[in-house]
Amino acid sequence: MKLTPERLFGKRPLPGFSSPSQLKLSADGRYGSFLFPAEDDRERQDLWLVNLADSDPQGADGGEAPPLEPQRAPIGEAAQGAATEEDRNESERRRQFGRGVTSYAWHPTRQEILFPANGAAFLLRVAEGSVQRLTPPDTRQSAIHFSATGAHLSYVRGGDLFCRDIASGVETRLTRDGGGTVSNGLADFIAQEEMHRFEGHWWAPDDSAIAFTRVDTAPIPQTYRQEMDADGVRAVAQRYPFAGGPNAEVRLGMVNRASQHIQWLDWSLAKDDYLARAQFSPDGALYVQAQSRDQKRLTLRRWVDGAWEDVHTETSPTWINLHDNLTFLDDGRFLWATDELGPEETTLSLHEARGTESAILETGIEHIGRIVAADASYIWATGYEFDSTTQDIFQIDLNKAQRGLSREEHGMPSPRSRPIDDWRDGVVHPASRRTLFVHSGNTRPRRLCVLRFTDDGDDFWGTRALPSIKFQPRRVRTPFGFEPTREVSSTSFEDTHAPRLSSSIPWGEDWRETERLNTRLTVPPIRRKSRLHPVILHVYGGPGVQRVTQEFPPPVVALFTQAGFAVLEVDNRGTANRGKDFEEPIHGRLGHIEVEDQLAAVQSLRYRDDIDTERIGVFGHSYGGYLALMCLATSHVFRAGVAVAPVTDWTLYDTHYTERYLGMPQENPHGYGASSVLPRVPDIDAPLLLMHGMADDNVLFTHSLKLVKSLQDAGKQFELMTYPGAKHALQERTVATHRYNYILDFFRRQLMD
Repeated sequence: MKLTPERLFGKRPLPGFSSPSQLKLSADGRYGSFLFPAEDDRERQDLWLVNLADSDPQGADGGEAPPLEPQRAPIGEAAQGAATEEDRNESERRRQFGRGVTSYAWHPTRQEILFPANGAAFLLRVAEGSVQRLTPPDTRQSAIHFSATGAHLSYVRGGDLFCRDIASGVETRLTRDGGGTVSNGLADFIAQEEMHRFEGHWWAPDDSAIAFTRVDTAPIPQTYRQEMDADGVRAVAQRYPFAGGPNAEVRLGMVNRASQHIQWLDWSLAKDDYLARAQFSPDGALYVQAQSRDQKRLTLRRWVDGAWEDVHTETSPTWINLHDNLTFLDDGRFLWATDELGPEETTLSLHEARGTESAILETGIEHIGRIVAADASYIWATGYEFDSTTQDIFQIDLNKAQRGLSREEHGMPSPRSRPIDDWRDGVVHPASRRTLFVHSGNTRPRRLCVLRFTDDGDDFWGTRALPSIKFQPRRVRTPFGFEPTREVSSTSFEDTHAPRLSSSIPWGEDWRETERLNTRLTVPPIRRKSRLHPVILHVYGGPGVQRVTQEFPPPVVALFTQAGFAVLEVDNRGTANRGKDFEEPIHGRLGHIEVEDQLAAVQSLRYRDDIDTERIGVFGHSYGGYLALMCLATSHVFRAGVAVAPVTDWTLYDTHYTERYLGMPQENPHGYGASSVLPRVPDIDAPLLLMHGMADDNVLFTHSLKLVKSLQDAGKQFELMTYPGAKHALQERTVATHRYNYILDFFRRQLMD
């Protein structure tokens, strides 16, 4: 059966293309849990449970463990119903596009799960299989959380913060000024969209108080955007923080749960600082990360005894990446991610409680991505040793011994012999050493696995597919009996002899010839009528993202490949997971070095005997849509291009993201002008398909409207498809189906006919 957009985005999920998400472990480590698309509805997420204790090796001799048998959690009708507009907005920020159970949390001490659905909080008691609604009927809450001890709930309703005693059901209102431009206990737009801070309140370890943000968007001028949906056109008021303009006012309060008294904490070092992160340490001290408006300074501050202490400060001539690796140990020390060993390496530092002393941990791992868990003896973290397209979970001894999951005795390469050729990500329970993780490879669909670490070696047990949820085994063909060839490799400028686009680009001194660009080329197994394959350069290329990994490729790649196109993906300079030296060349000007690297990889295709280098198209979404346009304006190598929801004028994008790379528009007008698509429109000669959702509140529809006007003024013909009511992700079933049918038809007309 042929893979089509109707099948790919149809009601039922396709085997091999879905993956477990939000992997978590119960407090005692007995249960693992995850979300997975329902068998009868691709857009509905079901909650699944795995009894890990029942899968332990049997007997004193460590005999073979019984198969894992995941069970769907009995949540009944609690998570049914249509998403509200507020649900959709939050899903856009989190990049979660399903219905059903979209988030959940284990109780801090008991085998109970809290999950929100349709604005209500529900409690699943795992042993009993019962579900209880915890919030009042006919109300809608958001940002629902357990307290630190699990005795209370907190949530936001109508812009105010509430808490609720779970045992008695007594609800307490903690703030009273929410509404209009003010919200309490919620993360603001910039925090969610660009800082990836989705929390707006945090419980003290003893449940005595809650730290919370009070966000007032009044400083941001109100504008209107036109949205069209099935009911017609309407003007939607918004307060969008454009680059160079004001941000929302973010205050930090500490409210006493018993007395409701609020103490306001002057957390910032400068007026325009960002509240990047906040969390309590086990000893009850509140830590915040204050980031300067230009993002060249990040200070970790500690609130204790009624005063702030500056614990740790980092500075950079370009920008500092935020992370979630501040991790507290039980003895008061804390871990922090750092690149102090060099801009090519990210490792960990260990600090005393108040930051007075610190030491770099020489883990032997080239790049630390995320701290998964930690205790007094070990750290478990994701990262890689040699190859940035791979990822493992490493157990790091605090005495500087380290090892990863991969072991030759388990049929996998040793971390010290050669790089692994796959990708693992998951969670760890420190006390039991149980690890629940997703494992995939370039030709292996994702599967759920379990592992137990030991002190003298890892005991690889329970690692198997989950047939009851239609997970794919280790070796499997993609659906429909179609298996393209995928090649993850690297390309250097020496190999391609790509022409330099500008003498202003660093070349040689700041860019080492030994550096290579990671690429993935996916080629159909059969040539179309014995002709060479046309190519689609599937581009994103934006900072903070990595596309080329040893993971099973996204389904869109399979869709293009089965239609007869080879697909090329490239991680250019500026993308993530290669160190600051690889990221920083884009600072001050966007859309230039990224395009140069994409063209270098395209140049390397001329050595292949199965690729038609006269028939190359480019396709991208969001930053990828922006780069697709810049590619078309820079080179005539492309026969056609598709740009979906592209940024076209960086003065119309938000503060935190744009100013991180370009600075303030008032201070870098040349960089903003050189980074804009609009002055380059006269250079676009290839056929262009432009797509945009008309309810996009991230990359506003204004970007495409300005591009349309510029194209018309330049006398350029193009195709335009808009989607009424669709937001930035364009993930709605009918929208996604129509969009990819149109894209396939466009590329067939331009590259195959």
